[in-house]
Amino acid sequence: MSKAIRFHQTGGPEVLQFETVEVGDPGPGQVRLRHTGIAVNFIDIYFRSGRYPAALPSGLGSDAVGVVEAVGEGVSFLAVGDRVGYLLGPLGAYSERRVMPAEVLIKIPDGIDDETASTLIMKGLTAQYLFRQVFPLKAGDTILYHAAAGGVGLIACQWARALGVTMIGTVGSDEKAAIAKAHGCTHVINYRRENFVERVKEITEGRGVPVVYDSVGRDTLMGSLDCLQKRGTLVSNGTSSGPVVIDTMLLAMKGSLWVTRPAMVDYALPRPNMLKMADELFDLVLQGRIVSKPQQRFALADAAEAHRALEARETVGATVLIP
Repeated sequence: MSKAIRFHQTGGPEVLQFETVEVGDPGPGQVRLRHTGIAVNFIDIYFRSGRYPAALPSGLGSDAVGVVEAVGEGVSFLAVGDRVGYLLGPLGAYSERRVMPAEVLIKIPDGIDDETASTLIMKGLTAQYLFRQVFPLKAGDTILYHAAAGGVGLIACQWARALGVTMIGTVGSDEKAAIAKAHGCTHVINYRRENFVERVKEITEGRGVPVVYDSVGRDTLMGSLDCLQKRGTLVSNGTSSGPVVIDTMLLAMKGSLWVTRPAMVDYALPRPNMLKMADELFDLVLQGRIVSKPQQRFALADAAEAHRALEARETVGATVLIP
């Protein structure tokens, strides 16, 4: 028996329950993990609230690190004691232990501790596919990135600096501005007291940017489009303020703009691509070019409090649950 967060109906953080669950032995192609760190991501809130569907009752979370406790038949690339992380597979990461399909697990290299890894699997690979696949960046590019002091944002700041990219980031407070700047964001805009469209135009001398990475959604949509150059690209990689709805004629009127709503699974699979992405991320971490630690820690039993803090925009960087 083990403990896990479950929810039997959708709603606010109060629907999350800390329950006893049964964890069996792994079957063919599976392993059993003991979690050491569980990441909290905004997508978890979407499932809990019902914005994204889940069969109820349900576990929660898709991003964690842990140690292999048992290996099922046919799994030859993992052994008991291996440290692994994952970001794909069924919901249920908010748990002390669980059985997982081995094919979604990524070995964590020596030199990267579990605490660091718990902030990197989903967030670091998100930065990888946004910057290296969705809109491949090159040295000398200038970009606009919303929520630059968030969990993905602080990794994105460092990755942009490593690539030689000028990153304009938006944040919601002077404290977050200082943190984003310290992590490599070239220009930081506090959107609560500055018009980010005007500042982007000022920074780029009226040219705008070729790409905007927008995880905020509804509240920033029109401003993001106004920051783009002709034939520029809006990467809509989140909707924390609400869903994005676009009239395609607007894209033509604003300069033949492109919009994409990418999903991690379409870039991380098949497995060899996921491992290649992880190798690139881990190499930057081992070189010291990306540094990441949890900024907020909650006990697994206090997952609801972690959700409240994240939804209230009270967090900076990565938030993790400790089993």
